[in-house]
Amino acid sequence: MNSQTLIILFAGVFFLFVFLYFFPISLWITAVFSGVNVSLFTLVFMRIRKVPPRLIVESLITATKAGISITSNDLETHYLAGGNVPHVIKALISADKANIALVFKQAAAIDLAGRDVFEAVQISVNPQVINTPNVAAVAKDGIQLIAKARVTLRANIAQLVGGAGEETILARVGEGIVSSIGSSLSHKEVLENPDKISKLVLHKGLDAGTAFEILSIDIADIDVGTNIGAKLQIDQASADLKVAEAKAEERRAMAVALEQEMKAKAQEARAKVIEAEAEIPRAIAAAFNSGNLGIMDYYKMKNIQADTDMRDSIAGSGKDTNSKS
Repeated sequence: MNSQTLIILFAGVFFLFVFLYFFPISLWITAVFSGVNVSLFTLVFMRIRKVPPRLIVESLITATKAGISITSNDLETHYLAGGNVPHVIKALISADKANIALVFKQAAAIDLAGRDVFEAVQISVNPQVINTPNVAAVAKDGIQLIAKARVTLRANIAQLVGGAGEETILARVGEGIVSSIGSSLSHKEVLENPDKISKLVLHKGLDAGTAFEILSIDIADIDVGTNIGAKLQIDQASADLKVAEAKAEERRAMAVALEQEMKAKAQEARAKVIEAEAEIPRAIAAAFNSGNLGIMDYYKMKNIQADTDMRDSIAGSGKDTNSKS
């Protein structure tokens, strides 16, 4: 075998490979015998559009066997838009078997919105149960209650596109529990009838605008917490005590300041008295110089002053003796 024959053989194998790649004859035969109406050239154009023919054909076969009418163009469009074709087909089959109204256009929109359409159909058939975190609320008597609920949800197919998720449901249920406990006159009333919370929360229509339908809300557990009312009163009393102490300290500081001010004024008055007494010798000297006061007059004044001091001393000692007796 010469080189020319090898080249022809290699070219023939390459051509056959390319031909079978663009013309998937075996896949077309499978589709024909499965009752799927798809032409060979349609498969070729799928290759050109970079759409995997096997994925489309197998999905068409599955849908046809399940009695679901769908075209290859619909599946190609959904694939090119970034959708999950097998998931959509499985969701359509599950919805059809469960008598749930779901068309391809709606299923494709749900899938392209980022939600798992097959899981949504499963939740519609088998409702999902989610547990809320511990929700603390205070009744009107000041006693704190800690409740935990179980929420049974069913997917709302019509609201899956644009509807809120489980987080919104949990938040609304928690808000409803807090509102129900907070409106109760006594915590004993809630403990005696926990189903009152469920009924009140269910009547609020918490599933509006969400991708789910709330079937039931059951209180799984409810515990008594702390006495918030008493704690608040204690805190208020402590705060009032601190305010009173601050005001008392303010009054004491003002009294001390006033006392110091009065002492300063007394010292100032004493200084003025001392200053006035210092003027007496000067006045006497001036009287001597002017002749208004004689030496005898001065001695008489001294004698009178001494006599007065003696009388005051005697009177003071008498008072001390009487007090001692």
